[in-house]
Amino acid sequence: MAVWTEQQLAAFLAGVAQDRLYAAWWLAALRGLRRGELAGLRWTDVDLQAAELTITQQRVHADGQVVVGLPKSTASCRVVALDAETVRVLTRHRERQEELSAAAGIRWQDSGYVFTTADGAPLRPDYLTGRFRRLVAASGQPPVRLHDLRHGAATLALAARIDLKVVQAMLGHASIVLTADAYVSVLPEVARQAAGETARMVLNAASALGRPLGG
Repeated sequence: MAVWTEQQLAAFLAGVAQDRLYAAWWLAALRGLRRGELAGLRWTDVDLQAAELTITQQRVHADGQVVVGLPKSTASCRVVALDAETVRVLTRHRERQEELSAAAGIRWQDSGYVFTTADGAPLRPDYLTGRFRRLVAASGQPPVRLHDLRHGAATLALAARIDLKVVQAMLGHASIVLTADAYVSVLPEVARQAAGETARMVLNAASALGRPLGG
């Protein structure tokens, strides 16, 4: 599992801030959306006032065609909370899309999707993969796959000490065991921090009793 550090992710995002699909990379990296979920996201699924989006469908490849279907699992049908910066990113993305629509005129395809081609048509999922690969190569950052941004979103959330149950819900995992097995093991520093804080609680309690521990 290849995961960027927060510094590497920040450097990548800063370098692609003007990319037309910047908001897609942001959602994958910070909120853990899958490729098919990004391609299938519609503006009707996004509520910027409520600061949330709903995953109700995905666009995937099947038998050489792109099809629209249900998310990967029942748990993948989920509401994803949005922080203020993500709301800002999506608001700016919608403004840019409206600018593209105005410039395209009658050529614009009003597909309703959040992430589209330059003329408004829905994106092929493999287009997202290819575009991301090229951006990573140009960025100078260690090579990662688009799906690795989802892994990174989970590990960053855990490093920020977000509760494992919240991370499970964000990712749309059916079982918290899957979340724990997949991600906790890649964050030894988080485990060490937890161990240190546990010991510190006991040491502080002993100190408050006037009976410090240790030799």
